[in-house]
Amino acid sequence: MISNEQIKEKVEGLLEELTLEEKYKLMVGFFRFQTNTIPRLGIKTFKVTDGPLGISQHSSMLRKNTKFPAGINLAASWNRELAHECGEAIGREARATGRLCVLGPGINIGRTPLNGRTYEYYSEDPHLTKEIAIPFVKGIQSQRIAACPKHYVANNQETHRHTIDVQVDERTLQEIYLRAFKEIVEEADPWTIMSAYNLVNGEYVHGSYKLLKEILIDKWGFNGFVMTDWWATQDRGVTQPTTEMAINAGLTLEMPVPILYREEVLLENYSKGKYTEEDINELVRRLLRVYTQVGMFEKEKDLPKGERNTKRHQELARRMAEGGIVLLKNEKQLLPLNISEINSIAVLGPNAKRKFGKILLGGAAAVTPPYEITPLKGLKEKCKGKVKIIKDPSRADVVLLFMGLNHDSQITLLSDKTREDKPEFGKESEEVDRTVFGLPIAQIKLIKKTIEINPKTIVILNNANPISMEEWIENTPAILEVWYPGMEGGRAIASVLFGDVNPSGKIPLTFPKQLKDCPAHKSTKTFPGEDLKVYYEEGIYVGYRYFEKERIEPLFPFGFGLSYTTFEIKNTTADKSKLQSKEDSLKITAEVINTGEREGSEVIQVYSEAPGKAVDRPVKELVGFEKIFLKKGEKKNVEIQIKTKDLAFYDTKKDDWSIEQGKHILHIGNSSTNISTKIEIKINSD
Repeated sequence: MISNEQIKEKVEGLLEELTLEEKYKLMVGFFRFQTNTIPRLGIKTFKVTDGPLGISQHSSMLRKNTKFPAGINLAASWNRELAHECGEAIGREARATGRLCVLGPGINIGRTPLNGRTYEYYSEDPHLTKEIAIPFVKGIQSQRIAACPKHYVANNQETHRHTIDVQVDERTLQEIYLRAFKEIVEEADPWTIMSAYNLVNGEYVHGSYKLLKEILIDKWGFNGFVMTDWWATQDRGVTQPTTEMAINAGLTLEMPVPILYREEVLLENYSKGKYTEEDINELVRRLLRVYTQVGMFEKEKDLPKGERNTKRHQELARRMAEGGIVLLKNEKQLLPLNISEINSIAVLGPNAKRKFGKILLGGAAAVTPPYEITPLKGLKEKCKGKVKIIKDPSRADVVLLFMGLNHDSQITLLSDKTREDKPEFGKESEEVDRTVFGLPIAQIKLIKKTIEINPKTIVILNNANPISMEEWIENTPAILEVWYPGMEGGRAIASVLFGDVNPSGKIPLTFPKQLKDCPAHKSTKTFPGEDLKVYYEEGIYVGYRYFEKERIEPLFPFGFGLSYTTFEIKNTTADKSKLQSKEDSLKITAEVINTGEREGSEVIQVYSEAPGKAVDRPVKELVGFEKIFLKKGEKKNVEIQIKTKDLAFYDTKKDDWSIEQGKHILHIGNSSTNISTKIEIKINSD
């Protein structure tokens, strides 16, 4: 890797050589997914690609690439190592396609179960979000490919996403919506950040001096450059920031074409003294620093080698899918299926043989793989010569119903202007939010009818958002959640159904019983908004924080997931009882025992209960977790680091993070509601 001294020398040398007009040229995109070049100085085009789930076909010269499971599936694995491996693999695939920047990860918070883009994101919780995103970013950049966390900030719905003005108080903005970005900047040093389409408290993000310059750059020390989301600067009837405002805020790159940063506008404003050449230099300096970090000025042989569609990437896609599958219900241990005791399986449902790897299906995150193993294909491989796969549930030993939601084509969504008025029962896609909380009516009818015919019916859900189950869950003995599991999904599902893999996923979103239980759905003001404003009246009480505060019983709590074995957590200790400063940390050790009959993995979760005297605090907040694998009967100690800063709240009086002094209780368990033990600690210093 090139040294910081070499980077600085190269960047400053280029800045001296560049004319003012050439600097302006570097600040805007050129045709969709690349930037302008300055051939005389060896500055090549900086090609970017959509890619939180793999390298998208539409931004990689129509190439087919490895389709990894959705972001929500990765988060459900609670596995930092998998996140890093996935980042590395996507970095290698980006380099193999000639791309130098991956537009991801998507780390917006799951505020509403109707958001069409939840499948790309990680969680309702900022701690889990950042703990998965940090290794993902590091993995991408280990291949000297720039990561681009997005969408900064509060882009939590697709409805009116280009014009909606998010009204949110400062503490909520900092604690819930900015926190993961902050931690990623400080711990993973992402080389780029993408600004969101929406406004926050009356300002478009790409022109907000507060959000970009004061917070991101000055306070957090972000060293990379900020780019807009595509066509974010278009005139949509809402007042855009001026060119001067965007420059002073710290926006470096306008994509994909110049609007605010048209050369004639830049020259005119410069001549009027609205900004100096040093202001421009600072923006371009950030760009050139990244160009140097990705190896633009080095020989190809000296850079990491790219690869795509390799066996190791496909095997990783399968392991990721397996790790994120969540067992939600399993009455009378119907699962796992014993292949030697079953003669026939009925495979039904709209998602049994549906393929999700198609260009722009679901939006910009779509990846088209060279092949895709559907659930039906995966089952046929698994059952070949052993179990018959049929369609008649009355003649089957077990029925597998593949239900859930679907994507739609972004092209269709953009071209159909009447679509906003049509109920979107089963779509989870960029550009559109769902309007119905439950499954499509036809699916609900199929579930009920099938269970009447054959009570041994297992429902396998393929979706990202929580869905209503009140009409059919009571009589359904087993439910699996598979979260858009990617190109190897069919094999992963078969492995879990037949017990080759013990499910270990935990839901990263609270599943409510009813939509009205969600704090974002108290009125149209809170979602999807009125008069192009959406009011985050719930404040910091997003997801499980709200359910616990209001004592509302969810359908499935945050962090929940069953296993084919059982675990016991006991003998928890902390290596210290007091924390003295923001930089301090402690280590919790818990003894975990596999008390069941199968090997498997458990996620040990730690939630903090603060004194709540300085300000109102949630009942519990996630502050640490570790995933541990145990053989049958095995006993291990797991260590979980708890950082003092993760116990902090945002103090609006100080305009900074504060640690509340006094007694804090650390709750240790395997979900937000299933707590096994507690430890008391004291914080003596702010």
